[in-house]
Order: sequence, then C-alpha cells, then structure tokens
Amino acid sequence: MALTLPAPAKLNLFLHIVGRRPDGYHELQTLFQFLDYGDELTFELTGQPGEISLQPALAEVPAEQNLIVRAARALAARQAEPLAGVRITLHKRLPMGGGLGGGSSDAATTLLALNQLWQLNLPLDELATIGLSLGADVPVFVRGRAAWGEGVGEQLTPADPPEDWFVVLKPACDINTAMIFSQEGLTRDTPRMKIAPAFEGHASRYRNDCEETVTMLYPEVRESLNWLSQFGPARLTGTGACIFGRFPTEFEARQVWARKPSGIDGFVAKGVNHSPLHKQLTELR
Repeated sequence: MALTLPAPAKLNLFLHIVGRRPDGYHELQTLFQFLDYGDELTFELTGQPGEISLQPALAEVPAEQNLIVRAARALAARQAEPLAGVRITLHKRLPMGGGLGGGSSDAATTLLALNQLWQLNLPLDELATIGLSLGADVPVFVRGRAAWGEGVGEQLTPADPPEDWFVVLKPACDINTAMIFSQEGLTRDTPRMKIAPAFEGHASRYRNDCEETVTMLYPEVRESLNWLSQFGPARLTGTGACIFGRFPTEFEARQVWARKPSGIDGFVAKGVNHSPLHKQLTELR
C-alpha cells in the first residue's frame, strides 16, 4: 500500500499582469509548461486512522503550513469517516522560492496520490477545486496539461507549446512573492492577448512583468539573467528567483550548462506538455 510519484516543476513561459482586482489579487495571463524534473513523494498507508505525517520536516515551513499536509487534510475533510493514516516522504529537488511551483506541485501530487490510495475516485474537477483553495498554481498541476492561464492563474485552456530543452538557473537568493506584488513600480496594465494570436509567431511579445522589479531588488537574479542572455532569450519564471533559457536540443542546453558560473545552482530539463505525474498514474492503472 505504497505509491511513489513525481511532482514536476513548471515554467511560466511568459507572465503578463493585466490588471488588479478589488480584493488586491492580480489578474494574469500566462503560459504554463511542465518540466521532466521535479520533486518525488512516497505515500504509505498506515494503521493509524486519520494520522498524516510528513518526513523529513522542512525547517523553513511549519508542518501546519506545508502544502503537502494541507492538501492531505483538505482531501480527508471531504469524507465523513476517518481514512487510513498516511506517511508521506518527500525527496526535495526543486528550490523553494524559485518560481518553479514546487510546493503547488507537491500538493497536487498529494491530492492525486491519496485520491487513488484512499479509493475516493473524485473527478479532476473536484480535485482542482480543492487545489485552488490551497494556491492558484495547484489546479494546473492537478489537471496535468500545459495551459494558457488567466484570472489568478486558475482559468486554464490546454496548450501545446514546443517541447524544447531548458537551462534553469537558481541564483543564491529567495524571492518574497508578496513583496514583489506589492511594489508600486510593478507593471499592472499589460494589454490582454487572445489565445490564437499568442501562438501565431508573437512570442517576441512575451515577457515576465515581474522581471524588472525582481532584478532591481535582487542583483543575483540580474547577474544570472545577464549571463544566460548571452546564449539567447532568457526570462524569469513566476516571481523568481529561477531564470530559464530555451534551447532546441539537449546537446545545446548541456553545452551552456557546462559553462555556467560557479556558485549558481540549477539543472537542465525538457519541457513537456503532459505532466510526468499523470503519465505515471496512467501506467499504474
């Protein structure tokens, strides 16, 4: 009664802020794509009904705030009777605060894994709704398709961007997302794009509206972005701190990776439009 599943990273291939709602949340347009790289979680049912444990503990995140634990509890709360206990082991590979969606992806993997282990058979729509209560990026991981995102990122339309290779760099800093979105100088009026024109050769119009603010506040990001930009267009993902460059082949990506400055973490990965999590769940059925 154990299950090991991936929790893949995502990139925001672009991120446009097109407005601000009365409740303070920002209206976005973005393009999500998964990577064949991420965290890994193992779920084991135990003999202690209702018990949910996570190991190892993350020093930066108290258990009550951890999205993995919150996802498991939110799913269990939908049931009238106590469910079998679960022991969750996290193999953390994605940097925290990197804009790669690690916490959201972990939460989505938890929802899908426990939906299967607990034999709840809830549809994806219901799991995505639970996910949205945990964070705006969780639904795209639950649904498992590269997508055009609007609203706060939860209004999703399946998309098929090119599945290229990426060099992803993580500068030695952590970004405070709330602080970025609170900056007065942040661009909040980018014109809305329609989906069709966005995929008709207008990629040059793509940008990340958080990039200017992040690079102003975090010189480590600016330096990494400038370095990677020598080899082609490079961009911030989410609110950072990770940046990425796109390459048509693995060979070209690894050539650039081999030249990266010392002291910068990161990885090389392939962009994929179907989540590795969903592919593995399909193979298990």
